Amino acid sequence: MEGKFIPAKKNENFIQYFKKNYALYLFLVPAIILTIVFKYIPMYGAIIAFKDFSPMKGIIGSDWVGLTHFKDFLTSPNFKEIFVNTLKLSFYGLILGFPVPIILALSINQVRRAAIKKNIQLILYAPNFISVVVITGMLFIFMSPTGPINSLLSIFNDKPISFMTDPEYFRSIYILSGIWQAAGWSSIIYVAALANVDPQLHDAATIDGATLLQRIRHIDLPTLKPIMAVLFILGAGGIMAIGFEKAYLMQTSMNLPTSEILPTYVYKVGLQAGDYAYSTAVGLFNSVINVVLLVFVNFVVKKLNEGEGLY
Repeated sequence: MEGKFIPAKKNENFIQYFKKNYALYLFLVPAIILTIVFKYIPMYGAIIAFKDFSPMKGIIGSDWVGLTHFKDFLTSPNFKEIFVNTLKLSFYGLILGFPVPIILALSINQVRRAAIKKNIQLILYAPNFISVVVITGMLFIFMSPTGPINSLLSIFNDKPISFMTDPEYFRSIYILSGIWQAAGWSSIIYVAALANVDPQLHDAATIDGATLLQRIRHIDLPTLKPIMAVLFILGAGGIMAIGFEKAYLMQTSMNLPTSEILPTYVYKVGLQAGDYAYSTAVGLFNSVINVVLLVFVNFVVKKLNEGEGLY
């Protein structure tokens, strides 16, 4: 039947195989086109990272400067601060945020009543659909010197704390609010995986006297292990690809020592200051670090996970 996947037969060439399943491959065409247009074609613009780019001369006409912009960035006075800020936000966010969706999925899986389970999932998924702008506005309101957080802390402190302007609190607020917003939505894939676990395995383990933690350790976690490995590799590979919007919206002139990260720096240098070549070099440097981390983490996980990794 047309549109139904037909497995390849032995000794069947690719053309014959494609003719049988061409209708399904047509669904890939829009995704391939979008990927080429928005991912591969823009790579051509990365050339300006190696040029003294002038909008009047264009990409081709601009003079080559080689690695000059990269050297300028690596030797700039604020390189260490920006790089460390980006790395800390991403690393702490990954380490602290990665286990939370797994714990939520394991907890949701223990709820037996379908109606209660759906309501819990709805509450947990809701923050993901709140705009980053709204989330940031909520943070400024709740953590302002006259906000509810300081009102509660006034029991212990006479002086209100300026959470949103103090560099000491920026990372904690950024990471914890990010975990709150994304953890519920990120748990969906784990909940779906746990739904495939045969209930008879839990019943048999219970009859044999296994506790809840033992059943989670020996039944649920092995089911989630392959998914955990892939998601951890992807998360670690994008450790430098931290979001721009939230960090920029949370920035103030007083918390810059901890809030200035590579994406916000690229925005300020590239779009606000108009130094497109230098900002492209910084962005390209960030992308190279991500690729190196992706390959390295995948290699380590494959060694620790019996050869199972991203590729």
